Amino acid sequence: MAELAPESAQLAELSRLFDLHADFVYRVLLRLGVPRADVEDCVQDVFLVVAHRLADYVEKGSVRAWLFVIARQVALHAQRSNRRRAHYHLAIVPPVPNDDPHRELVRKQAIELVHEFLAELDEPQAQAFYLAEVEQLSVPEIAAALDVKLNTVYSRLRLARQRLALWLAARVQDAP
Repeated sequence: MAELAPESAQLAELSRLFDLHADFVYRVLLRLGVPRADVEDCVQDVFLVVAHRLADYVEKGSVRAWLFVIARQVALHAQRSNRRRAHYHLAIVPPVPNDDPHRELVRKQAIELVHEFLAELDEPQAQAFYLAEVEQLSVPEIAAALDVKLNTVYSRLRLARQRLALWLAARVQDAP
């Protein structure tokens, strides 16, 4: 069996990374404030950066942590670009039809609650909580993605979870 040329091997690895992690990158970009109309372009930008850096990539934590760092930079760039062209109207993505409207409503309400809670946290806590609870990254992966110490991540998660308990208790108490 013939061995793949370095370019072919790198292309195969890029394709594999895209297949495994494109959904993760998409969700991260949404969480980082990239408008839905721009997310697919930003996912492509992330994987363009990956394509350029793949040969130099050195495993430090995890690929997902590395992708998060790249996605964060792409999201910041997209936000700067959007501010510069704020007077242009962004295309609105039509909602995807769903067979079960009740299930879709419950899902949207849950997503809104998570975003509402994350908005009440400071950004470092929100990022750690989001990566742990929504994206299911491990603490070492989060530490690598955010470039902080493990204990810092544990502390941010503990504080965010405490705030979540208080936030949920207050919502239950205020419910009719």
